[in-house]
Amino acid sequence: MLDDRDRRPYGTEQMPRIFLALNFSVAATRKIAEEVDRAKAAIGDAGFRVAWVPAANLHLTLQFLGEQPEEQLAAAEAALAGAAADGTPFEAALHGVGAFPGLERPRILWVGVAQGALELRGLQARVADALAREGFPREERAWHPHLTIGRVHDERRWRRESGPALRQAIAQAAGTRFGTLRVGEVALMRSELSPRGARYTVRRTVALGGGAGGAG
Repeated sequence: MLDDRDRRPYGTEQMPRIFLALNFSVAATRKIAEEVDRAKAAIGDAGFRVAWVPAANLHLTLQFLGEQPEEQLAAAEAALAGAAADGTPFEAALHGVGAFPGLERPRILWVGVAQGALELRGLQARVADALAREGFPREERAWHPHLTIGRVHDERRWRRESGPALRQAIAQAAGTRFGTLRVGEVALMRSELSPRGARYTVRRTVALGGGAGGAG
């Protein structure tokens, strides 16, 4: 899934945007951010046209629901609870750097998932099924487990001026290990745009296997 919807200009939306995601602990986020900084250093001068995701905003999106009225949030929370109840905590290892839709036309820079990818796909499928039962449409694009770390805003100019350098830098960063994380809960998130970028807040979290993790 190409998670580049934060490109929308701020001040144009009437309702908050909602998505379901996996958040990370403070320690895990710090570790990921440190390794992302190393990957950025590897990309070097080729990265001058990348808008890097701030450490505080790092997350792994399971499904994006877009703008939703307040009354729909209860349905999304019900779907979240149902999808999480059938799961169990597991470990996920973040590994490698890549790009969507590909290195020839990079728009999204991401960190991939090695260990735990099958479990993540199963969790995301349960989330999608639960949301569909609550009346939310399924995403048309196939879902690929990844953590977005940067966005290329001027794709044409990037391809013209920095494409080869970026491909080489990503190839060098492809073996980066970003650590193993425990996946134990799913969050319903709210996204708001401002002149300083996207701000994410937690609406509710539910532990895998059942049980509320809390409300934002």
